[in-house]
Amino acid sequence: MHNLTTAGVAELRAAHEDIRRRYQAFAERKLKLNLTRGKPSSQQLDLCNELLSLPGADYLAGAVDTRNYGELQGLPELRAQLAPFFGVTADRVILGGNASLSLMHDAVVYSLLKGTIDSQQPWSRESRVALLCPVPGYDRHFSICAQFGIEMIPVPMLDTGPDMAVVERLVAADAQIKGMWCVPKYSNPCGTVYSNETVERLAKMKTAARDFRLFWDNAYAVHHLTAERVEIPNVDELCARHGHPNRAFIFGSTSKITFAGAGVALFAGSKDNVAWYLKNMSIQTIGGDKVNQLRHIRLFNRNGGVTALMERHREILAPKFEQVLKTFEQQLGASGVARWTRPRGGYFISLEVLDGCAKQVVKLAKEAGVELTPAGATHPLGKDEHDRFIRIAPSFPELPEVAQAAEGVAVCVLLAATEKLLQSHAG
Repeated sequence: MHNLTTAGVAELRAAHEDIRRRYQAFAERKLKLNLTRGKPSSQQLDLCNELLSLPGADYLAGAVDTRNYGELQGLPELRAQLAPFFGVTADRVILGGNASLSLMHDAVVYSLLKGTIDSQQPWSRESRVALLCPVPGYDRHFSICAQFGIEMIPVPMLDTGPDMAVVERLVAADAQIKGMWCVPKYSNPCGTVYSNETVERLAKMKTAARDFRLFWDNAYAVHHLTAERVEIPNVDELCARHGHPNRAFIFGSTSKITFAGAGVALFAGSKDNVAWYLKNMSIQTIGGDKVNQLRHIRLFNRNGGVTALMERHREILAPKFEQVLKTFEQQLGASGVARWTRPRGGYFISLEVLDGCAKQVVKLAKEAGVELTPAGATHPLGKDEHDRFIRIAPSFPELPEVAQAAEGVAVCVLLAATEKLLQSHAG
């Protein structure tokens, strides 16, 4: 495949006809493939089937009867097992239900209704509330903002994380910018790892809002795709060092470590933030699912801990990502109409196509039997002004299906691109 962006009209027409035939042949296979969300595969979930028989008849965690009320903060042993991965001590971890998204949602709601411990008034009493949103970014973060009428201000993502020149300028000038969404490691969807400098600048930057918060969604803290164990600076320590000890709200979960539907989520941060969260949380519940927490303690203890378990996940996931990257390189590498990320961890690949083509690629793919996340999902309110970004999630299908789906996506990219280029020549 030659570079389509430099091809003449005759060459483009010939390429378009050939690609159209390939697309029709693919569609005639009547496949049903899904690359929409970052769900663990059944093979990954099977790694933790032991949870189904735990904790057994022994339901005590030390002196705690896990069947009963209490222990609002969560079982100390599980907090101690998870805390090091998020850069805090066990006393500064709160365990929640199966979804860190629920904890993020509640942190936003608590801030709106009550204000943070550094707020002069609840955020809802402000003239407006805005959060910075790195783009491409995570659609669930944007949905929380949309639900509560929070203004979303897009910030470009660079290879080192959010564009800090833009971030620093915005937060210094506007006291109504109350926070920023961050997926600092193997970000959704680009797989970006925030650089040391980026984390340092986020921790020390001057903000017009005294109660500015980093919503630090470290969802992929241990989700490596290579033998390299990528680490990022400890945001909690850096914030404290620079005089902003309460700046970081840290979130994580075991949902892609054990069972996605029955994991354990966590909130972490400064002692004051933890006390603030517990006070608000105590109105909702007398205590979390300690039986599930005990199941996780025993699973980790019997299977070499979180790190050993994640290595087994990597053995399943990495070949799927490698297959997508290999297929894209073979089918699209010389075409000039697409580029994509090569993540070292996480659950996604970000595919960038010609301006004005993403929606058409998703449409063509659906008609050919490949379901993709809607174009625009990577941007606030679903509005990618350039119609360029598509999120690819290879984790759920089996490897042969991943290969088929990647082939189908590549053909759709080429078809949409040749159509667009021919239109531009005609115009």
